[in-house]
Amino acid sequence: VQLQASGGGSVQPGESLRLSCAASGFTLDYFAIGWFRQAPGKEREWVSCISSLDGRTYYADAVKGRFSSSRDNTKNTVYLHMNSLKPEDTAVYYCAQARSSSTSAEVADYRYWGQGTLVTVSS
Repeated sequence: VQLQASGGGSVQPGESLRLSCAASGFTLDYFAIGWFRQAPGKEREWVSCISSLDGRTYYADAVKGRFSSSRDNTKNTVYLHMNSLKPEDTAVYYCAQARSSSTSAEVADYRYWGQGTLVTVSS
C-alpha cells in the first residue's frame, strides 16, 4: 500500500491549490481517505475525509467552506481543493488510508500515510 501526496507549493493569501493523493496497492472503493496537516511546532490535525461508500465528505471547522475533497476512482486518486488560502493553512499536508470504509477525524483510525506535501501561504 502506498499513498503519494503532491501538489503543495507556495502561494499568497486568497489563492488556491489542489493537492492530489495517488493510491496504489488498494482501491478507493473499500477505504475512506483522510487529509491531515501539521504545522511547525503543532500536532497533526484532521482536515477532511471522504467516504468510500458514498463519497460523502466531512471537514474541520477551520477549512469548512474553503476546502473540498473529491475522488476519481478511475485514477485511484483523491483530491483536496483548497481555496481562499490563509497563512494559518501553512503546514505539511498528509493523506491517509482509514482502517475501514468509515470516516474518522482521529489519527489512530488511519493505517497508511503518505509522505506529505508542504503548503506555504505567505504574502
